Amino acid sequence: MPIAAPNVKNKRLITAAFVAALAASMAGCGSTSKFTTGSISRSDSRPLETMSAGELHSATTRLGDSYARNPNDKRIATNFAAALQMDGDADQSLAVMRKLAIAYPKDRDVLAAYGKALAANGQFEQALDAVRRAQTPEYPDWRLVSAEAAILDQMGQRDEARQDYRKALELKPNEASILSNLGMSYVLEGDLRTAETYMRSAVQQPNADSRVRQNLALVVGLQGRFDEAEKIASQELSPEQARANIAYLRQMLAQQNAWSQLKDQDKDKAKVATN
Repeated sequence: MPIAAPNVKNKRLITAAFVAALAASMAGCGSTSKFTTGSISRSDSRPLETMSAGELHSATTRLGDSYARNPNDKRIATNFAAALQMDGDADQSLAVMRKLAIAYPKDRDVLAAYGKALAANGQFEQALDAVRRAQTPEYPDWRLVSAEAAILDQMGQRDEARQDYRKALELKPNEASILSNLGMSYVLEGDLRTAETYMRSAVQQPNADSRVRQNLALVVGLQGRFDEAEKIASQELSPEQARANIAYLRQMLAQQNAWSQLKDQDKDKAKVATN
């Protein structure tokens, strides 16, 4: 049965489930502030976000070995930081990106990734500063505008974030990653129908990647359409991973609903006691 139209309580439920799903490093659910990682090596075409927990850990170890040999290689360092973030080591991920930002203080891509790493660690003001320092007003980069929007979203500044998302879309029309992140902005607000509209537009773009389709699966699942969500996730993941991710999401929503019901019961008892 689909979740009811979002009210204040449902918005909290949705946000909690969304954040918990990301924190659990579910292979089938990407975040709104992701590194652009691609594959783990030139010979491996599998994106990090499609790997199981064990595969991701092994990939992180291999990337760490490559990073130790050449810590100033931008591609290796950025991929290593992304893998660390997905593998649950946010502090080391940030340390890798901070060192890279020192080596490349004017590199737009590095500063953008550094800003995302800072945001992932809750250092939002520093993240905004890093991204804005990388931007050049006369030649604005849509990636940096989108990164700034994602950071503002995490700070709860929805209106400013969406202005930036739309500015990024003016610079790069129909860009799948921007549409997906704009959809996630509405997820965080609890407006799942609008979120799904943006997500479906995103997945229809030629450059839509695995994370975009996984975000659509998340939005569909949050509305209680679990079979449909599993079908979408199965296009990117193994059947076992897809089932595990949807089962986890179902469990999260059930737990949140249970807590909400208990709170409602407590409120009802309090009203009876005061009458």
